[in-house]
Amino acid sequence: MTLRLDGILGQAADPEIAHRLHELGHAGRVEYIVLGGEDVRRHRLHVRTDRGTECAVTIGRAEHLADGAVLLLEADRAIVVRLTEARYLALAPRDMAAAIELGYNAGNLHWSVAFAGPVLRVVLLGPEQSYLDRLAPLLADGRIRRIDDAG
Repeated sequence: MTLRLDGILGQAADPEIAHRLHELGHAGRVEYIVLGGEDVRRHRLHVRTDRGTECAVTIGRAEHLADGAVLLLEADRAIVVRLTEARYLALAPRDMAAAIELGYNAGNLHWSVAFAGPVLRVVLLGPEQSYLDRLAPLLADGRIRRIDDAG
C-alpha cells in the first residue's frame, strides 16, 4: 500500500517539530526519504523510505523539497527528507566562553554537528537562515562568526 504525502508540514529544524522528531527518534519511529539533488526540484515523485514504506509525494508549485523537510508527523511516526550530500554551516567561536555557549545552543536545539578543529560544523536540515536566526545574538556581538567551509 502506498502512503500519500501531500505537502511539506515544516522543517526538522523548527523548534516544535525538532522536539517531536527527537522524541520519535528515540523510539525509532522516524523514517527518511533520501533524495539526490535532481529529485528535490520535482513536485511529484514515488519513493521508498529507508524502512521500505512506499510513498507518493505531491507538493505544491510554491513548495520545494529540502534537507529536513517533514512530510509526515504523526503521534507514532514521522517521515523526513534527507539529501544525499549534507550541507553545513561552519561557525568559529571567539574564545572558550563563546565555544561553550555555541555548544550549549547546538546541543539544546538537538543539532547534528561535526568538529573540524576549532570550527563547529552544523548539519543543515532546513533553510540556513533559520539556523542563523537562532544564533543571531551570538553573531551580532561577535562571540561567534560564520566562516566559509567547502566541506
